[in-house]
Amino acid sequence: MIRVLLADDHNIVRTGLKQLLHQEPDIRVADEADSGEEVMAKMSSRKFDVVVLDISMPGRGGLETLKQIRASFPKQPVLILSMHPEEQYAVRALRSGAMGYLTKSGVPDQLAAAIRKVAGGRKYITQQLAEQLAEAVGGGDEPRHQALSDRELEVMVMLARGRRIGQIAEALCLSPKTVSTYRSRIMDKMGMRSNAELARYAAEKGLD
Repeated sequence: MIRVLLADDHNIVRTGLKQLLHQEPDIRVADEADSGEEVMAKMSSRKFDVVVLDISMPGRGGLETLKQIRASFPKQPVLILSMHPEEQYAVRALRSGAMGYLTKSGVPDQLAAAIRKVAGGRKYITQQLAEQLAEAVGGGDEPRHQALSDRELEVMVMLARGRRIGQIAEALCLSPKTVSTYRSRIMDKMGMRSNAELARYAAEKGLD
């Protein structure tokens, strides 16, 4: 039996995923978490075969939690589950130690197979992601957004979608001042001066 820790801050999403996995005879949702902090607390008290981790959670985000899991439990298989397309975070997640990356749009057909593969110690990647990894390994000029930190990229995408500073702060459990600081760093690293420029760039790179 593959014991899964299911981490997502939306109860309705966790309920749907549990219903999907309930149909699988060899997979059991052993516990749930709605934040990165709760993930680490649950992992400290019991063992799981796979952690299915949402990338967008308030407070400590999925990528930050992934890095902490890697530091504290280096052998723990983690499957990233995200509403964001692979172009945004997949390569970054794998570089941070994830064993696989699955978008929520692909969940009904792929989730069980992805969990089984990751539980068996193998990486789960789609053909599209394999091509991205090949390009990353091949070298060449990396897109400008690769210079951003994980949190900066998250803020950049939200700015590009037209979210205001206060909305971003509330969504990420940060202060508006902190979000404004992130925005300044993003503009410096990207060589841009306005949110409109960020929006155009995000559209060109498939980040929106």
